[in-house]
Amino acid sequence: MPITVDKDGENVIEVIPHKAKAGYTSGYSDPEFIEKLQQISLPFLRAGKYRAFPVSGDSMPPHKDGSFIVGRYVEQLGDVMDGRTYVLLTKSEGIVYKRLNRNGNNRLVLQSNNTFYAPYEIRVSEVLEIWEYACSIETKEFEADDLSAESVLGMFRTLRNEIADVRNKIT
Repeated sequence: MPITVDKDGENVIEVIPHKAKAGYTSGYSDPEFIEKLQQISLPFLRAGKYRAFPVSGDSMPPHKDGSFIVGRYVEQLGDVMDGRTYVLLTKSEGIVYKRLNRNGNNRLVLQSNNTFYAPYEIRVSEVLEIWEYACSIETKEFEADDLSAESVLGMFRTLRNEIADVRNKIT
């Protein structure tokens, strides 16, 4: 895996920009591509190799559209811990940020924090890279009473799922 270092030989965090999402899936193993990415350094993240990935959509609250997930590279699938969140680079899905569980059949179950989105499975052979959540960089201030259209839609989706669960329990 190509990495970049600063003038003191310390690993730096490459920032994957929104526009490079599709490009990252084809350039992730190319040292020249990685070298050209923007870089940041966070002094509290020392051991390991890190990359920052943009968040889009509403499937993984509390992270909002425009924030970044900083992930630590996971070298072996055996190091993945059930119930934790990871950024995955996959052959079929591209870049996704989800809560993972191993099902023992050479598959991973990917689950969103937003219950509106159903969990789904992917084959381990589809996974190119795994990055464990290390921290996030929020680019928008938290608003306690967020009544944006996306927030209200998310509330209605959650309510719809809860009503369906109650109906299923009654019948």
